[in-house]
Amino acid sequence: MTDTRLVAMPAERLPAWLDATMAEYVTSRMQAGETREQAEANKQQSLERWFPDGEPADGHLVWDVVDQDDGVVGYLWIGPFAPDSTDWWVFDVEMDQAHRRRGHARRALELAHRAAAEHGATSIGLNVFGYNTGAQELYAALGYQLTSAQMRKPLA
Repeated sequence: MTDTRLVAMPAERLPAWLDATMAEYVTSRMQAGETREQAEANKQQSLERWFPDGEPADGHLVWDVVDQDDGVVGYLWIGPFAPDSTDWWVFDVEMDQAHRRRGHARRALELAHRAAAEHGATSIGLNVFGYNTGAQELYAALGYQLTSAQMRKPLA
């Protein structure tokens, strides 16, 4: 097991992280088949819902994932899927490329599961894009179960 820890992301780093993660969100949605306009509209809806006034919505937790040397190796964002809900969501989790496949994501998610339960969550879900097979394997190993699937076939 790694010495991975979750540390609240400092407020001064939140705006830059939010810009970067939303840019990655747009790219991922486009890679999954949306137009840039659709992806940008989804980004804007997410920002308005989950980061009103640039701050995490009530109950949402945004962490740096930190290794044994106190270095930031990634980030993790969880929270209730709707206000006052016991159904929580992993909105974003990513480890820096140089720190992948070392157990950090697994340990960070295990810690996040515990934190969600301590905040009253009775379940936690997530979305994973079809092209991200490594993440799908990790989530299955952690006990996540497939609840739905979207498929797409280009016609031209």
